[in-house]
This record gives sequence, C-alpha cells and structure tokens, in this order.
Amino acid sequence: MAEALIRLLGVTKTYTQPDGYDILVLDDITLEIRPGEFVALLGPSGSGKSTLLRIVTGLVPPSYGVVLYRGRPVVGPNPHAAMVFQSFALYPWLTVQENVELGLVAKGVPASVRRARTRRLIELIGLSGYEDALPKELSGGMRQRVGFARALAVEPELLCMDEPFSALDVLTAENLRSELLDLWRAARIPTRAVLMVTHGIEEAVYMADRIVVLSKNPARIVADLSVRLPHPRNRRAPEFLALVDSVYKIMTGPEEEPAPEEAVATTPEGAPRLEPLPSGHLSMLTGLLELVADRGGRDDLYRLGSELLLEVDDLLPVTEVAELFHLARVEEGDLILTGRGQAFCEADGATRKAMIREELVQLPIFRLILRVLQSKANHSMVKEFFNDILEEHFSVEEAEAQLRTAIYWGRYADLFHYDPETETLYLPRASADAAPGAD
Repeated sequence: MAEALIRLLGVTKTYTQPDGYDILVLDDITLEIRPGEFVALLGPSGSGKSTLLRIVTGLVPPSYGVVLYRGRPVVGPNPHAAMVFQSFALYPWLTVQENVELGLVAKGVPASVRRARTRRLIELIGLSGYEDALPKELSGGMRQRVGFARALAVEPELLCMDEPFSALDVLTAENLRSELLDLWRAARIPTRAVLMVTHGIEEAVYMADRIVVLSKNPARIVADLSVRLPHPRNRRAPEFLALVDSVYKIMTGPEEEPAPEEAVATTPEGAPRLEPLPSGHLSMLTGLLELVADRGGRDDLYRLGSELLLEVDDLLPVTEVAELFHLARVEEGDLILTGRGQAFCEADGATRKAMIREELVQLPIFRLILRVLQSKANHSMVKEFFNDILEEHFSVEEAEAQLRTAIYWGRYADLFHYDPETETLYLPRASADAAPGAD
C-alpha cells in the first residue's frame, strides 16, 4: 500500500474552561489518509469535525496525540495542505485574480509564475473573464469557485474542505460537486488526496471513496466505510440508497454506554455537571411526530429527511428531542412513536404543552432555572446570571446556545416567561406572587 499522506495517532483535543474543567471535543482519533483517496468526514453538528480538519492542516494543535505528514510531525500550518472554507473567506477589496494569488504571494512565488498559474486555474474553474471582478460582483457559487482556485493555486497534496457546498443553493452546489469530481477523477488538479467535512449523508456517498463517521460529545470514530460504487454515481440506484440508509442507521444508532467511572461528569469540586440540551425546534418536533403518526407510528428517517428536504444535521436534533421527552425512539434508522408520543399527537395544544412541561421540570437546566426564580422575592432573574452559571459547564458559545434553547422551550411550555427588552426570565403570574412586565 502507498505511504499514508496524513496519519493521526490518538489525537485528542480538549478546551479548558475558566473553572479549570476540560471539555473533551475529540477523543483518541486514529486515522490514515493515503494518496488517491477522497475521504468524507461525517458526524452530527457539534461533533468536532471542523476542529479535526484544522488539526490535520496544522491550524490547531492537538492536546494529545500525534499528527504525521509523510511520516513527519506536523508543527504549525502544514505547507502541503490547503483549505476550502464554508464561508468563502475572500478579501472583499481584492479582485478574483488577487484573491487566488494570495497563497502564492505568501510563498514568495515570482509574479510572472503566479499570474500564469492563477490565470490557468481561473479558466479551469470556469471564471474566465472575471479576473478583475470583486467578490461583491460574484454570485455565491462563483465566490466558492474562487475559494477552490485559491486553495489549488498552492498545488496542495492534501485538499481539505469544510462543508464547501453548504452555503450554496441546491442547483449551484450540485453543479460544483460534479465539476470538482470531474477535475479530481481526471487528475487535472495536483491534489493527491481530499478530506471533506460534510453534514450531508447523500453528499458523502455521492463524492467519497471512504466515509469516516464521528460520534458526538466527544467525537470518536464509530465507522470507517469504503464506498465502492462506480462513478458517475446514480442517486436512485438501489446500491446507492442502501448505503445511504446504512449510514443513517449508524448515525442514529445508540452511542456506546460510558464506562462506570465516566458515567457522571463532574466539576473539579465534584459537583455534577449539566447535561446539554439538543437543539431541536419544538414546532418541527410536533410536525414530525404527526407525520409519523399518520403513517402508522413508524417511518424511515432517511425517507423522512428526503421528503422534508432535511439533512441529517437538521433531523437528528429533532429526533433527540423526541427521545428526550419519551415521545419516540430511534431503532435501526426508523423513528418509532411511543405510547406517550401517540397520545401527544392526539392531544390538543394545551395538553401538549402540559406534557412538554412535565418533561422539562425533570431536566437539570430547568430545575436550576426554576429553583432560582422561585427563591427570588420578585420571582425574576436576569439572563446574564444563568449564562454565567452555564459557562461553568459549557464553552462560552455553547452556554449561550443552551440558554437560548432553554428559554425557547420554557416559554413554549409556559414554564416561565422572558422579557427580551430587559433580558429577564420570570415566573408566570399563576405560579408567582409577583412578576415584572406584561406577557
């Protein structure tokens, strides 16, 4: 077998919080990528896919473990790798030509050489005639083409892409996928291997030779699948659909139970840590459960996602909420209503809210919020107070996201109210003697 371009050996990444607690993001990742491989890195939102990509390119160091490129440790940015970002990341004051030349300028390539190379790449990606255009004059698809050209201009052996098509409309994304595959398979680009982060199962099966699936909280490799379907791949072929369904089952399957000593996470002082809430929307949850109920109480998640035009990243948080509230369970890639879920679908709006409320008061974050509100004389507390507490358990960004979800769920279930002008949470009048502001 050919020598691996990149090897990750026991790569682990933690982020230390202000209270000294380490959040484990990546756990013991061991992975090889060899010349000629197109590898898709797939996992739920927040599973550390982008962090792993940045470790591969040397933009972020691992906390533990080793990253080797052709057998040598990667220290700092990897000069043999290039990145295509999700957000285009173009300099708005530079022309297409100047944006593509950036990496070559940084490498000290002579002006005549870099101009010739960038002109050739601009023509290759279909932007001839736009060399002097500014990014604001280009469509989203054209801007991402510039991003591809800029990455390819430095002639990287390893091309890394972080959800490169997710910011584009459906037709533009499909066109760019096909064009990139044509260039890759015809060896018209210097890249020896491709590593692409994606949240789309179909996209991974359509493009990649291997699919590496990550779990969440923390990220571990749960599957490494070979894709042996011939190109061009037919999305409607039974073999294609079967593989997509298999990956869905892996991603929606139950995660391994933690070891006994890891079962309860604690702070450095020994206090239990708050478990994160999934980010699913309750309105989407209601519609999804009603749809499954109309189909006999069970339906295939892949089919549901396809019909609703939802990627797995959009669908999984909703199914996690359904399981959290004991309304449904996921089994072999199917969403199955529980008896409580069936009753929820048949209930009126007030009863549904009451059922959600019964579940919320059992969750640690909501018990914390209610305990604080009930203990205050005016039964209210500013949002910042809860945010500070959550930052002891989560990263700053995740604490904000968790509190946003908690406020949305709490208001939906009439568990507490929220005044956005004063950023204050408070109890409803029915359950408190005093409450600021009006509903």
